[in-house]
Amino acid sequence: MNKDSDHAFFGQPRGLATLAFTEFWERFSYYGMKAILLYYMYFAVTKGGLGMDKATAMSVTAIYGSLVYLSSILGGFAADRLWGGHKTVFIGGIFIMFGHIFLALPFGEMALFASIALIVIGTGLLKPNISEMVGGLYSEEDTRRDSGFSMLVMGINLGSFIAPLIVGWLGQKVNFHLGFSLAAIGMAIGLFFFVVDGNKYLNKDDFAAPDPLQADEVKALVIKVVAAIVVVAAIFGIMGVTGNFNLTNVINFITLIAIIVPIAYFVMFLTSKKVTKVERSRVWAYIPLFIAAVIFWAIEEQGSVVLAMFAQTQTNLNFLGFTIPASWFQSLNPLFIVLYTPFFAWLWMHLGKKQPSSPKKFTLGLVFAGLSFIVMMLPVGMHGTHSLVSPLWLVLSWAIVEIAELLISPVGLSVTTKLAPRAFRSQMMSMWFLADAAAQAINAQVVKLYTPANEFWFFGLVGGATVLLAVVLLFVTPRIEKLMAGVN
Repeated sequence: MNKDSDHAFFGQPRGLATLAFTEFWERFSYYGMKAILLYYMYFAVTKGGLGMDKATAMSVTAIYGSLVYLSSILGGFAADRLWGGHKTVFIGGIFIMFGHIFLALPFGEMALFASIALIVIGTGLLKPNISEMVGGLYSEEDTRRDSGFSMLVMGINLGSFIAPLIVGWLGQKVNFHLGFSLAAIGMAIGLFFFVVDGNKYLNKDDFAAPDPLQADEVKALVIKVVAAIVVVAAIFGIMGVTGNFNLTNVINFITLIAIIVPIAYFVMFLTSKKVTKVERSRVWAYIPLFIAAVIFWAIEEQGSVVLAMFAQTQTNLNFLGFTIPASWFQSLNPLFIVLYTPFFAWLWMHLGKKQPSSPKKFTLGLVFAGLSFIVMMLPVGMHGTHSLVSPLWLVLSWAIVEIAELLISPVGLSVTTKLAPRAFRSQMMSMWFLADAAAQAINAQVVKLYTPANEFWFFGLVGGATVLLAVVLLFVTPRIEKLMAGVN
């Protein structure tokens, strides 16, 4: 069937239903698990948890998120050079499912870390390739592409919204391991439909690698992989011999890697002979936007760490005669995205060429991100750290930060494609994922500073510093716009 003639799914290609449904269940499993992961780690053993101290649990949650986004680099390579998109997504889903199964088993910390490893690998293989496969359903001239991606995003947010409500309730009210089991079942459902539907409705080009690894390239690749493994093993070995091999130092090592990788990418882009003078100027313009994105994601991703802790320990969860599971607050992120998206889509269409430039949108986004933390100073300042506050404060904080997300996230994706050098388009797109990876790696260190005793200043300093950086970005925006060389 010709791509343009397939209108079987609400006017869209039938394969979009397959991919959106797969993404729905993958996000259901991921956000369902993440909604209760922090509580599972630090709740006492008598309450079904692992009994970790709170600072360590928050740090592990953050570094886990960082690893998920770092691993997206592997997914692009595996699909392009080894297996093709279809097989890569399927293998990723298998890893994710078994990761949740490990968490569903009462085997303590070893099961936790094995699960994290499996889900990190699986998500890295699956997530970047779903979007690529959606693009493959349309011809270059097909005007349905943007609306198709909008439907995919709706599937993502629907899965992200429902998961904390169901998995969160089951995990916190009944048993953590049952909650993780439900996440595993969700991924299994998604995989089933992906396999059954995929063979019929997906683009046949996705069943083979577009640029398969050649025989003469295998040796060099193996050498690089082995060398990387040896280096990491040597570092861990030195830690072990010196008595420094522990969870804290492993997290510190991953934080360092998450910061070094994007720096290495920027050096490659700026020094490559494949990059023209104009493209190099645009890469320089992208650097301050990348830094702004890191700052934004650092605040946004603390919703599943610092605000999740605040929800459990300092929020009055008895509301209108009902006890709210703290994990339910994780549904606020996708809820506000769904509520706000139509307005922002209308706003940018209405403003047309009069809309702010990408750097100015980033600046405004940073202001809202900072305000979402500054507003949390109010309940702490008014009621102290020993009183339970209204859950509406958390709702307000999320309502503000999601304005920031819609000013930065979709704009960032768009500007990344516009500023990418022709020779490095795919790798430049991976930079957007690396911004989130670097942000959560930084969070793994920052969240250790959060305690009820100092949270007033924690919210104030993090929020205030973000607003200050927005002011700096505003001052350098004219220079950034000049470097963008005609790109808005």
